[in-house]
Order: sequence, then C-alpha cells, then structure tokens
Amino acid sequence: MKLIQIILVMLSLFLVACGGEDKPSGDEDTPGYTATLYFDALYNKNNMNIALEHATPRLARVMRSYGTPSQFTRNLVNMQFDEVTIELDMTNASLREQYGDHAKVNMVFTGYFNGEKVDDMRSVQMLRKKGKWYIDKINPDPFAR
Repeated sequence: MKLIQIILVMLSLFLVACGGEDKPSGDEDTPGYTATLYFDALYNKNNMNIALEHATPRLARVMRSYGTPSQFTRNLVNMQFDEVTIELDMTNASLREQYGDHAKVNMVFTGYFNGEKVDDMRSVQMLRKKGKWYIDKINPDPFAR
C-alpha cells in the first residue's frame, strides 16, 4: 500500500512539472516581451482575444475587421506558418528605446508552411501607455514584391 502511494505521488508530481504555459522568457516590462506574446497568440495559440490585449485600439479595430487570426496574418502581416518559433532580434536593440514611450522591435520567425521551412522577419512599432507596452503598427516587409 505504501509503495502505491509513493508511486502515485511521484506520478502526480511528474505530471504537474510537465504542464504549464509556454510563456516567453525575459523581462515582462519590455516591448520585446509584449511583441513575442502578441505574435505567439496569433500564430501558435490561434487566439485573437489574447493578441487584442497587446494591441492599441487602432490596430485592434483593424484586427477585428479580419475576423480570425489566420485571415489577419495572411492578409495584413503577409506571413503564414503551420508551426513557428518566434524570437526577438537583438542586433538592433537600443537601451534608449526601452526607456521612452515608443520602440521599434524586430522579430524573427522560423517555422514551416506546407512542409517547407520559412524564415522571415517583421518590425513592429510599440507604444507604452500607463506603463504597459502595446503593438501599434506592423511594418510591411521592405523586401516584398
């Protein structure tokens, strides 16, 4: 009986340790963290409501007009993925931007679409209001046709 209890306790601890949210690592008060949460909600979680929490009212209005995250990302962001890894590009990071109310954040997307590997990059304009960062604008791809 004692052995069964120990096994059950160990199994429950293992299951609890394996669960949890896939939140990005980093400082939650930075614009890069918010941008990562925003794109993770659109591409990996396919949840428009979570993404809307990280957008300015102007961008949120545009997002709602597309209806679904996949329509928004296909048409406005011009990127599609079946699965994607989102990283913050730190090569152009400026400490000065983190202390102002405006920031430009570069995001690197590595994923797959229809079985083919896709690498892409987007730049977003961020605004800070009442201490919280919001996506204000997704800059178009300068190399797109």
